[in-house]
Amino acid sequence: MARAKSKNITNTPNSAQVLHNAESLSAALPGLMTTASRVAHTVAQGLHGRRRAGIGETFWQFRAHREGDTASMIDWRKSARTERLYVREREWEAVNTIWLWVNPSSSMTFQSTLSQTSKRERALVLSLALANLLVQGGERIGAFASDMPPSTSQHAVRRLAEYFVTHMDQTQTHNSLPPKIHPARFSNIVMFSDFFEPIEQLTERLTAIASRDVHGHLIQVVDPAEETLPYQGRTQFLSMKQDISLTFGRVEDLRGQYRENFELHRTAVRALTRRLGWSFGVHRTDAPPQSALLTLYRMLADAIEPHRTHVRSKASIHM
Repeated sequence: MARAKSKNITNTPNSAQVLHNAESLSAALPGLMTTASRVAHTVAQGLHGRRRAGIGETFWQFRAHREGDTASMIDWRKSARTERLYVREREWEAVNTIWLWVNPSSSMTFQSTLSQTSKRERALVLSLALANLLVQGGERIGAFASDMPPSTSQHAVRRLAEYFVTHMDQTQTHNSLPPKIHPARFSNIVMFSDFFEPIEQLTERLTAIASRDVHGHLIQVVDPAEETLPYQGRTQFLSMKQDISLTFGRVEDLRGQYRENFELHRTAVRALTRRLGWSFGVHRTDAPPQSALLTLYRMLADAIEPHRTHVRSKASIHM
């Protein structure tokens, strides 16, 4: 998909440029972390706990003894103070991992004058803010297709940020499809990208990833200019690879057909995720990130729960 020429479009970088880009992004890391933390904190204020009974280590609540409960489950100290037997319930801690992936390709560097941030920066902020919330909830997070082991540690968010920034520096890639890797069964993967690839390529790649009971969540991050084509008069468009250049004398004459094609592609991506049983959301970079993060977190929490139930039921069968 062509994009209007902007200050973000550069020539193929040499080693000095790559080093400069790496240093620039590394310098921006504290700012990204601060922004992500602030967004996560704001969203966390509006969330209610999703605590569950299960086999974890953390105490949740007492409940009355029921038929079938073993003697080892009874909290005798609590029961001794009353005339009833009480069982100490613990939270469910699932062996589930949420993998995060941010499109590292140059297509994500686009930023029009209608937005104060690039798609890449917004995708990074959303992914790190989500990671922050997930770690606070005791979930394991990891960078999809990386060698970094998933973790529930607070340090995992910073390691995730460092991996994303370093990976984007090193790859300088135009390949915007997620890697063809199969995560462990019952994992969740959250992908942040513009998903402008041909629907045939997306179908092949996402179907392969979903083949092992993996649940996916796609967040399409777009610049408002990519959605609306607001340009007037003579306008030059360059591909992010700079191998295609198109100039139109009256670009506004194309606006109706462009918007129709844009929506047709989005509809096809949405239909694909529906067939896979995945979720799909859209975020524009001129909108605040908090609303997108809250919606994503709730969708993810709803998706994780059935996996927990399935794993727990299987564990009970083998006991």
